Amino acid sequence: MYGMSPQDNDPHRALCTAVAALVLRAVAAILMAGLSFAAQADDALWKLLRGGGHVLVIRHATTTPGVGDPPGFRLEDCTTQRNLSDEGRAEARRLGDALRARAVPVGEILSSPWCRCHDTARLAFGREAATWPALSNLFGRQEAAEAQVRELRARIGAYRGKENLVLISHGSTAVPLTGISPQQAEIIVLTPRGGERFEVAGRIPPP
Repeated sequence: MYGMSPQDNDPHRALCTAVAALVLRAVAAILMAGLSFAAQADDALWKLLRGGGHVLVIRHATTTPGVGDPPGFRLEDCTTQRNLSDEGRAEARRLGDALRARAVPVGEILSSPWCRCHDTARLAFGREAATWPALSNLFGRQEAAEAQVRELRARIGAYRGKENLVLISHGSTAVPLTGISPQQAEIIVLTPRGGERFEVAGRIPPP
């Protein structure tokens, strides 16, 4: 036919086009199913938290670039530490907004001594957190890991509050405790099981 190239009548080309379209539709269906499953999982986790009795391990919100703290930093002087960035401060507020919007009951809030953890608590929950040294940063202090994790496990496993206990700490502390390396401002939800035992119920990504 006038104006039609030989490729237009190529049955192999037509078959490849049809197969590609089928593959794309299949991939789209898989992605949509994955998103639907993720939404259902998120809903189930939020419902669990609304019932109280769980422990939220939260890594502090996003900080200024860097690893660890400047040499010679002091816990009593926030200006010597790596602190929250502007985005991290907004992130902490969004985190608190997300919990309030879903009516998650929050009881005691405990924080690492580091300023970025206390600032995350204050911005997210509108109140000061109590300092708990067991939540301290373990970056460059691996010799303290065993004792801190043992203390953390004992308190988490034995928790029986009607609200949710909030622990604000560091990635370096979350890893030996839970086996998870969280993003900044991520929540790891733990279900106490008595003694020093607990289960990871799920994770809530940064807001």
